[in-house]
Amino acid sequence: MSIMPDHWIRERSQQNAMIEPFVENMKRDGVISYGLSSYGYDARVADEFKIFTNVDSAIVDPKNFSTESFVDRKTDVCIIPPNSFALARTVEYFRIPRDVLVICLGKSTYARCGIIVNVTPLEPEWEGHVTLEFSNTTPLPAKIYANEGACQFLFLKGDSLCEVSYGDRKGKYMGQTGVTLQKVEKA
Repeated sequence: MSIMPDHWIRERSQQNAMIEPFVENMKRDGVISYGLSSYGYDARVADEFKIFTNVDSAIVDPKNFSTESFVDRKTDVCIIPPNSFALARTVEYFRIPRDVLVICLGKSTYARCGIIVNVTPLEPEWEGHVTLEFSNTTPLPAKIYANEGACQFLFLKGDSLCEVSYGDRKGKYMGQTGVTLQKVEKA
């Protein structure tokens, strides 16, 4: 398995629309950087946020999550309460090739402020907007800036094709748009 360089990411994005919209060069002027890097792609966070709130003293249950635990905001700057989190999505829409697994890491600009970005791996042949979790680990309110860099995606190319891709198994998050909450399939 190899990590893929900038020219490979560029070629796949131009040929197969692997990343849309695709930003060719790293943008930095007055913003948290985003765009193509040496061995990855720094994606932007969109202006749609679901901010966790505990107004109703709800219990967090991944099998039966209450949407009332979130406040929806469309804004250029999201304020995450202390020791809380918000869900957002990437500006970019991703289409992952069958022989690639994508890992996401948070930006150091946010990490150095106690803001952690979490994303599960993007599996072969998955596509959609990536739902991002921003955790504010500090005792202070924290800002997230829409349309600026949020995280970096690293593309790992397998030595051979997988037998069954995310697309083959018709994964439940295939083609997601907007901020997507968790889905648990009933037995």
